[in-house]
Amino acid sequence: MVSSVPTITMAEFEAIPFTVNCSVVYDKGEHLLVGASPGNGYFTRDRVAALLRWARRRFDSVDVVYADREVDAMFVALGYDPDRARRRATKDIRALRRRILQGIELSGSDARCTALSEFEGDSAYLSLRADVERAMRTDPEFTEVCQKTIRRFLLPRSGEKGPTDAQMEAGMRYLAREVPFFVDTPAILGVGSSVSCYHVEMPLTPLLFTRTSGLRAADSQAYATVRPLLDKEVH
Repeated sequence: MVSSVPTITMAEFEAIPFTVNCSVVYDKGEHLLVGASPGNGYFTRDRVAALLRWARRRFDSVDVVYADREVDAMFVALGYDPDRARRRATKDIRALRRRILQGIELSGSDARCTALSEFEGDSAYLSLRADVERAMRTDPEFTEVCQKTIRRFLLPRSGEKGPTDAQMEAGMRYLAREVPFFVDTPAILGVGSSVSCYHVEMPLTPLLFTRTSGLRAADSQAYATVRPLLDKEVH
């Protein structure tokens, strides 16, 4: 687990691979996957640029993948009317893509910026997404952790009663599109191995990277918490 894995510090970022195998994959330095979500103030132009400058010194290639599906459904679940939800989702997605592209240019990196929807014709991605959706229906342990993930991000906006059924359903659809990149990015992108990173540990991480049965990460898939040294409390 994390306690037995060293923290890797380089310039202005530190990386904490989740398991020993994650550390082995990290040390290969073949590929880094950065996932980004609309409406998340963490992904500013300057932070993306700094992250990519750090990453290009450590990894052979880098992809930034941002969510652009089910975003409007999430806003509807949070109380927006459908028209306003579409407008807000479109605005947030465009703003995120713009910041990512500006960050790439500013960093001088050759990182690729891709929307999740662009993988909807990819057989490996669709197969993994089907596995995720099946696990959400049939694997109680996996379902519980997915729900925990959703509550962590929706609860501050949903009041004391917590997320409604509609919010949970929208959250599960949204999550199903992202989880394949925590399970087997190498199969989707055709790289030898990959490290998926985020600036905080996700509730799904312990399950996907330590369980011995059910849906779990491929051996060539790693997860690392990668965060700026000066603002570890950013969420």
